[in-house]
Amino acid sequence: MAKVLNAYQKGNETAIATGDATSVAITGLAAGTVVATGDYQVAYVDGNQMSDKVDVPGFTVLAANPADPQNVKAAAATDGANVTAG
Repeated sequence: MAKVLNAYQKGNETAIATGDATSVAITGLAAGTVVATGDYQVAYVDGNQMSDKVDVPGFTVLAANPADPQNVKAAAATDGANVTAG
C-alpha cells in the first residue's frame, strides 16, 4: 500500500481527511476561522503503520471571492456608457 498523509483534529484518533503522499486538504471551515497551531495534526499512514502525528502550523481561513457579476448590460451615453449588473 502507498504512503498517504492523513489529517486529524487534536485529540482525535479518526482521520478527518486522507490525501496523497505529499498533501491533504482540511475543508469545511468557515471563512475567517482562526486555527491555532496544533488544532490539527498530520501523520503518514502506510498500510497498518502510522508515523507520529505532527502539529499543523496555525492559519486563518481565507474569505471566498465574491461571485462574478451576472446580467451585465451597457447603455450608450454621450460620453461613454452606463453599465449595470444584476
